[in-house]
Amino acid sequence: MIRSVLRFFRKTSVKATTPPEAVRKQPQKKSSPKKWSVSSFHVEPQQGKTRFHDLSLPVSIMHALADLNFRYCTPIQAETLSKTLNGKDAFGQAQTGTGKTAAFLITILHHFHQHKINGSRPKATPRALIIAPTRELAIQIGRDAEQLAKYEQCNIVTVFGGVDYRKQRRQLQGTPIDIIVATPGRLLDFQRSKEINLRRVEVLVIDEADRMLDMGFIPDVRRIVRNLPDKSKRQTMLFSATLTNDVKYLGMNWTTDPHIVEIEPEHVAVDTVDQKVFIMSTDQKFTLLYNMITQEKMERVIIFCNRRDQARDLADLLWRYELDCELLSGDVHQKKRMKVLDRFKSGEINILVATDVAGRGIHVEGLDHVVNYNLPQDAEDYVHRIGRTGRAGQSGTSISFACEIDSHNIPAIEELLGKELVCEYPDESLLTELPAPKRDAKSQRPSSPLGKKKYRGRR
Repeated sequence: MIRSVLRFFRKTSVKATTPPEAVRKQPQKKSSPKKWSVSSFHVEPQQGKTRFHDLSLPVSIMHALADLNFRYCTPIQAETLSKTLNGKDAFGQAQTGTGKTAAFLITILHHFHQHKINGSRPKATPRALIIAPTRELAIQIGRDAEQLAKYEQCNIVTVFGGVDYRKQRRQLQGTPIDIIVATPGRLLDFQRSKEINLRRVEVLVIDEADRMLDMGFIPDVRRIVRNLPDKSKRQTMLFSATLTNDVKYLGMNWTTDPHIVEIEPEHVAVDTVDQKVFIMSTDQKFTLLYNMITQEKMERVIIFCNRRDQARDLADLLWRYELDCELLSGDVHQKKRMKVLDRFKSGEINILVATDVAGRGIHVEGLDHVVNYNLPQDAEDYVHRIGRTGRAGQSGTSISFACEIDSHNIPAIEELLGKELVCEYPDESLLTELPAPKRDAKSQRPSSPLGKKKYRGRR
């Protein structure tokens, strides 16, 4: 039945065009800043590739790039930096993971070198502003900025909702700020209370403008931009995964004669991922998942669900079967989410159940498996999910469950990938019936977002 449904939807599917993510390189051990020279970072010229050496970047930036082993520019970096290093605005289509973050951060740091400020500076008055739609992406950009600016005297502050307002206010009121990375809502909070002055922003970056539109943040961003210097007196870079008419309108209004960059979709990210699709009924999904994790001894895995309640129920069920895991969804408070991610990245926990809140802007090195417990309704989310593994040139595995409910999402994913997914039935050994769970169904995981009052089990 499911195979016939797939054949029908494959014939009637609508083509999707969204670029998958590129591979992020593994940072090397931090080297000593003493007596470092660009000559110690040797990169051979290659035809058709742009080296960072070719861009006449300051030694401090080149040193950070060497530590990260960033040798050749990605297409978005080469296209963007060739213009933005000279102060030109940029407006382009680029997916998360293509290297655009490094492109605009290098531009900002290079601008600081070209326009040094001597003497005292007022506090809470940033020189560069980066606006991101989600907390997770803002945090990741902030971390990337710290890595690229580690040989600079550069103060970077990241602000977002869901955490202590007063603590972030103290950061703003501390050392004069060079770069602020912010989500729109929290930045507006600081603007309304006059805790921050944006009238001296020299470089503005708006990242993932299409998601800003989807999430309803554009009115907030407009309020923020109105408090900045005129677009003729600042450098502006705007990036979006898709260039809809609405996004183009925003780009033309917020930039001055921008350099247009459009990076075509690449399949590099998914080429390093072994993609498996298993056909089963809905009531077989948990049995298959449990047996895969235990029989194949999966060491590090992210399991994606489409909705918060699905993720919460699955995490609780895994716990009842004595597979300790953590939940990452909108139900979980931001502080808790940050701790969960840190524990997962460090290897303290090896199973993470997540909604697509973890699908963008989150980089977990050495991730072995991604499981789509529910196939996403948006093909773009599929690419983001499986892009969590197979990074830095390493191989990874994605496993998707195609039941009678989710299988109709496959044709759009195939259109995006440009190839047909091989759907197969799982081995019978993976469908072996499970015994009753050992933990009480009435209990809750100790870390459940439903609260401690409903937890009566584990002591």
